[in-house]
Amino acid sequence: MTDNTRLSPGDTIGILGGGQLGRMLAQSAASLGLKSHIFCPDPNSPAFDVSSNFTVAPYEDVDALDRFAAAVSVVTYEFENVPGPTAAHLDRKVAVRPGARALSVSQDRLSEKQFLADTGVAIADFREINSQEDVEQAVAEFAGKSVLKTRRFGYDGKGQLMIRTPNDVANAYERLGSVPTVLEALIDFECEVSVIVARDLDGNCASYDIARNHHENHILKTSTVPAGVAKETLDAARNMAEKIVTGLNYVGVMGVEMFLVKSGDSEELLVNEIAPRVHNSGHWTQDACLTSQFDQHIRAVAGWPLGAATRHSDVVMENLIGHDADDWKAVLEEPSAKLHLYGKAETRDGRKMGHVNRISSKAT
Repeated sequence: MTDNTRLSPGDTIGILGGGQLGRMLAQSAASLGLKSHIFCPDPNSPAFDVSSNFTVAPYEDVDALDRFAAAVSVVTYEFENVPGPTAAHLDRKVAVRPGARALSVSQDRLSEKQFLADTGVAIADFREINSQEDVEQAVAEFAGKSVLKTRRFGYDGKGQLMIRTPNDVANAYERLGSVPTVLEALIDFECEVSVIVARDLDGNCASYDIARNHHENHILKTSTVPAGVAKETLDAARNMAEKIVTGLNYVGVMGVEMFLVKSGDSEELLVNEIAPRVHNSGHWTQDACLTSQFDQHIRAVAGWPLGAATRHSDVVMENLIGHDADDWKAVLEEPSAKLHLYGKAETRDGRKMGHVNRISSKAT
């Protein structure tokens, strides 16, 4: 439908997905005088605890989707693997922000790479893979070192296979399930960084500072701001992120992950992937900025002006993964730490249970 709806306080935002991101979006909506209605098939979704209303139903349940659409003024989502037919069905009845194109691009790594290349941002070289023969030919072109990734449903290191030796090449396509994949050149990078960018209904953009990200067991462990990069690199990252959201006619917050490549004193950024939603590496904005990424996303999808993305403090965000969250009392005793727990009933290894933002005075 025509995407020109603007909300007023008291209106309701529909959120597809009931995990921690949906929970924090609902909390931000409430702080801005808006209501939230969560749609999720999991009856134990932590977002339900803080929402005005919720629906427990499969994403393919058309009748439930119709009732959901009739109860909200606009729809957004907390995860990028919303089924395409679900988004298309809702879009015929209510404004969906970000729109269907952002979903379709981000759900397929090949489409994502092709879009990024067409947009003009720098990315690693890649090849489309549809057979083991394709793998072998492309690996040879990349001097034997590359990363094979499934085109769909990969996150936190899932659906990926590192190729560094001839033994890694053997049966690689089969080991990833014999599904369409993408082979990317293996980049010798200094670190992974990310930029949280927002774009509103009128095309205005706001980008936060770069975060330097550290992963453990393929899961984000810490995001540090400032990231220790040159001002030119920070400006380049913001420019690339804003080109991406503008190219998609995007409305909302997006996470843009990049590789920082260093050669001597020079720094180069290569876009790795995009996430059309609020992003784990942006949680630091909750306590180091006047406008968090969650507030920013709610403002954008409501058709409201964006807030300032400037940072008032230095910060290290740490994910509490699995039983890390058992130390919550110790975190509460830290004078410069802000604890965020997600209200999940069951603690499991590898599960994100919360995060901590550790604040310090902004360096001059």
